[in-house]
Amino acid sequence: MVLPLFKLGALALKTACKPIASRLKKEASVHPRFRQFIVNFAQANHRFTTQIQRRIYGHRTDVEIRPLNEEKAVQAAADLIGEVFVFTVAGAAVIYEVQRSAKSEARKEEARRQEMEMFDTERLNTEAMRKRDEDLARELEALKHKLEVLEQQTKEQGLRSILSIGKSQPTAQNKQPI
Repeated sequence: MVLPLFKLGALALKTACKPIASRLKKEASVHPRFRQFIVNFAQANHRFTTQIQRRIYGHRTDVEIRPLNEEKAVQAAADLIGEVFVFTVAGAAVIYEVQRSAKSEARKEEARRQEMEMFDTERLNTEAMRKRDEDLARELEALKHKLEVLEQQTKEQGLRSILSIGKSQPTAQNKQPI
């Protein structure tokens, strides 16, 4: 739901940038100090791009490059300002989207990490319970063995006492008159 709304908002922002950029162009050409700045900037940009183009096409680069007239320089600089503004807004939207996506991925990764920790804890608890069960089973076996030994001893003692009664001689105390 959020992603389509964000995309729609970014598209609206880009669409709104174009009239803002044209307004910037108009204002840039009207303000006197800024106008001189952009004329100088446009002339420097014109010299630079012309030299690069001449080098690319293999023409001489030591020739004098004619400057643009003031109106063309203002128009070129204003166009550049408008394009830079639109590019900046689009770049900011892309950066925002990348950061938002990275945060979303970080949240997902944290959830996966917590799930793995919970799984590891459960596994450790299961192992601890298994070990405890094994210990209890060994203790139970030891108790069973002791019980068997005690039962065996009592049976042997019971047989001895029965056998000893049958073998015993009546004593004076045990004799009773008939």
